[in-house]
Amino acid sequence: MKKLSLSLLIGVLLSPTAFALSTDSEQPVYIDSDSQQLDMKSNKVTFLGDVKMRQGSINVEGDKVVVYRNPKDGSIKEVEAFGKLAKFSQLTDDGKTIKGHAEELYYNMSKDELTMIKQAMLAQDDSTIHGDKINYHITTEKMVAESNKGSRVSTILQPQPKQKK
Repeated sequence: MKKLSLSLLIGVLLSPTAFALSTDSEQPVYIDSDSQQLDMKSNKVTFLGDVKMRQGSINVEGDKVVVYRNPKDGSIKEVEAFGKLAKFSQLTDDGKTIKGHAEELYYNMSKDELTMIKQAMLAQDDSTIHGDKINYHITTEKMVAESNKGSRVSTILQPQPKQKK
Protein backbone atom coordinates (compact mmCIF):
# COMPACT_ATOMS: atom_id res chain seq x y z
CA MET A 1 0.00 0.00 0.00
CA LYS A 2 1.42 3.38 -0.98
CA LYS A 3 1.08 6.10 1.64
CA LEU A 4 1.11 9.86 1.40
CA SER A 5 1.29 11.65 4.73
CA LEU A 6 -0.03 15.10 4.11
CA SER A 7 0.22 17.00 7.38
CA LEU A 8 2.20 19.73 5.59
CA LEU A 9 0.08 19.56 2.44
CA ILE A 10 -3.11 19.67 4.46
CA GLY A 11 -2.10 23.14 5.59
CA VAL A 12 -2.16 24.21 1.95
CA LEU A 13 -5.32 22.30 1.14
CA LEU A 14 -7.24 23.28 4.25
CA SER A 15 -6.84 26.70 5.80
CA PRO A 16 -5.09 26.89 9.18
CA THR A 17 -8.28 27.91 10.97
CA ALA A 18 -10.50 25.24 9.40
CA PHE A 19 -11.80 23.65 12.56
CA ALA A 20 -15.14 21.89 12.42
CA LEU A 21 -18.06 24.00 13.55
CA SER A 22 -17.65 23.87 17.32
CA THR A 23 -21.38 23.84 18.09
CA ASP A 24 -22.25 20.77 15.97
CA SER A 25 -22.08 18.28 18.84
CA GLU A 26 -24.59 20.38 20.82
CA GLN A 27 -27.23 20.22 18.08
CA PRO A 28 -30.09 17.71 17.68
CA VAL A 29 -29.68 14.90 15.15
CA TYR A 30 -32.21 14.58 12.30
CA ILE A 31 -32.32 11.36 10.25
CA ASP A 32 -34.63 10.50 7.35
CA SER A 33 -34.66 7.02 5.81
CA ASP A 34 -36.93 4.44 4.25
CA SER A 35 -36.66 2.21 7.34
CA GLN A 36 -34.77 1.79 10.58
CA GLN A 37 -33.78 -1.02 12.91
CA LEU A 38 -33.04 -0.42 16.59
CA ASP A 39 -30.92 -2.69 18.80
CA MET A 40 -31.33 -1.27 22.31
CA LYS A 41 -28.85 -3.70 23.88
CA SER A 42 -25.96 -2.53 21.71
CA ASN A 43 -27.19 1.10 21.41
CA LYS A 44 -27.07 0.75 17.63
CA VAL A 45 -29.59 2.11 15.14
CA THR A 46 -29.42 1.07 11.47
CA PHE A 47 -31.12 3.30 8.89
CA LEU A 48 -31.76 1.91 5.40
CA GLY A 49 -32.73 3.44 2.06
CA ASP A 50 -31.75 6.96 0.90
CA VAL A 51 -30.56 7.95 4.37
CA LYS A 52 -29.98 11.62 5.14
CA MET A 53 -28.54 12.57 8.53
CA ARG A 54 -27.93 16.09 9.82
CA GLN A 55 -26.50 17.40 13.09
CA GLY A 56 -25.77 21.11 12.99
CA SER A 57 -23.57 21.56 9.92
CA ILE A 58 -22.66 17.85 9.68
CA ASN A 59 -24.40 16.04 6.83
CA VAL A 60 -24.09 12.31 6.09
CA GLU A 61 -25.87 10.53 3.24
CA GLY A 62 -25.84 6.89 2.23
CA ASP A 63 -27.82 3.81 1.31
CA LYS A 64 -27.21 2.53 4.84
CA VAL A 65 -26.20 4.54 7.92
CA VAL A 66 -25.42 2.96 11.29
CA VAL A 67 -25.39 5.15 14.42
CA TYR A 68 -23.75 3.99 17.66
CA ARG A 69 -24.74 5.81 20.84
CA ASN A 70 -23.03 6.11 24.20
CA PRO A 71 -25.12 4.05 26.67
CA LYS A 72 -24.36 6.46 29.54
CA ASP A 73 -25.39 9.82 28.07
CA GLY A 74 -27.06 8.94 24.74
CA SER A 75 -24.58 10.97 22.69
CA ILE A 76 -23.51 9.69 19.29
CA LYS A 77 -20.14 7.92 19.41
CA GLU A 78 -19.78 6.83 15.82
CA VAL A 79 -21.54 7.02 12.48
CA GLU A 80 -20.92 4.56 9.63
CA ALA A 81 -22.30 5.22 6.15
CA PHE A 82 -22.28 2.91 3.14
CA GLY A 83 -23.37 3.36 -0.44
CA LYS A 84 -22.38 3.54 -4.06
CA LEU A 85 -20.86 6.77 -2.79
CA ALA A 86 -21.76 7.76 0.75
CA LYS A 87 -21.29 11.50 1.35
CA PHE A 88 -20.06 13.65 4.22
CA SER A 89 -19.91 17.42 4.64
CA GLN A 90 -19.28 19.77 7.53
CA LEU A 91 -19.00 23.52 7.89
CA THR A 92 -15.92 24.93 9.61
CA ASP A 93 -15.86 27.79 12.10
CA ASP A 94 -14.39 30.03 9.41
CA GLY A 95 -17.32 29.37 7.06
CA LYS A 96 -15.70 26.89 4.69
CA THR A 97 -17.12 23.46 3.88
CA ILE A 98 -15.20 20.20 4.10
CA LYS A 99 -16.81 17.55 1.94
CA GLY A 100 -16.01 14.00 1.01
CA HIS A 101 -17.35 10.76 -0.36
CA ALA A 102 -16.46 7.07 -0.45
CA GLU A 103 -18.15 3.70 -0.55
CA GLU A 104 -17.56 3.45 3.22
CA LEU A 105 -17.44 6.34 5.69
CA TYR A 106 -16.56 5.97 9.36
CA TYR A 107 -16.95 9.11 11.49
CA ASN A 108 -15.79 8.69 15.09
CA MET A 109 -17.31 11.73 16.75
CA SER A 110 -15.53 11.31 20.08
CA LYS A 111 -12.14 11.32 18.31
CA ASP A 112 -13.32 13.82 15.64
CA GLU A 113 -11.90 11.48 12.99
CA LEU A 114 -13.24 10.65 9.54
CA THR A 115 -12.09 7.54 7.66
CA MET A 116 -13.15 7.07 4.03
CA ILE A 117 -12.54 3.78 2.19
CA LYS A 118 -12.91 2.86 -1.52
CA GLN A 119 -13.14 5.70 -4.04
CA ALA A 120 -12.35 8.17 -1.27
CA MET A 121 -12.34 11.92 -1.95
CA LEU A 122 -11.86 14.86 0.43
CA ALA A 123 -12.25 18.47 -0.71
CA GLN A 124 -12.27 22.06 0.46
CA ASP A 125 -12.24 25.22 -1.65
CA ASP A 126 -12.03 23.27 -4.94
CA SER A 127 -8.82 21.53 -3.79
CA THR A 128 -9.26 17.76 -3.69
CA ILE A 129 -7.51 14.57 -2.67
CA HIS A 130 -8.49 11.16 -4.10
CA GLY A 131 -7.27 7.80 -2.83
CA ASP A 132 -8.35 4.33 -1.86
CA LYS A 133 -8.37 5.32 1.84
CA ILE A 134 -8.31 8.74 3.50
CA ASN A 135 -8.08 9.20 7.25
CA TYR A 136 -8.67 12.78 8.40
CA HIS A 137 -8.53 14.08 11.97
CA ILE A 138 -10.75 17.14 11.76
CA THR A 139 -9.59 19.05 14.86
CA THR A 140 -5.84 18.65 14.34
CA GLU A 141 -6.16 18.86 10.53
CA LYS A 142 -3.90 15.85 10.01
CA MET A 143 -4.57 13.50 7.15
CA VAL A 144 -3.16 10.35 5.63
CA ALA A 145 -4.20 9.30 2.12
CA GLU A 146 -3.35 5.85 0.81
CA SER A 147 -3.63 3.99 -2.44
CA ASN A 148 -3.72 0.29 -3.15
CA LYS A 149 -1.12 -1.42 -5.29
CA GLY A 150 -1.48 -0.32 -8.90
CA SER A 151 -3.12 3.01 -8.10
CA ARG A 152 -1.94 6.34 -6.76
CA VAL A 153 -3.11 9.16 -4.50
CA SER A 154 -4.14 12.16 -6.58
CA THR A 155 -4.16 15.74 -5.29
CA ILE A 156 -5.36 18.94 -6.93
CA LEU A 157 -4.42 22.18 -5.16
CA GLN A 158 -6.09 25.39 -6.24
CA PRO A 159 -4.09 28.59 -5.73
CA GLN A 160 -5.21 30.85 -2.92
CA PRO A 161 -6.46 34.28 -4.03
CA LYS A 162 -3.83 36.98 -3.65
CA GLN A 163 -4.59 39.53 -0.99
CA LYS A 164 -4.57 43.15 -2.07
CA LYS A 165 -2.19 45.41 -0.22
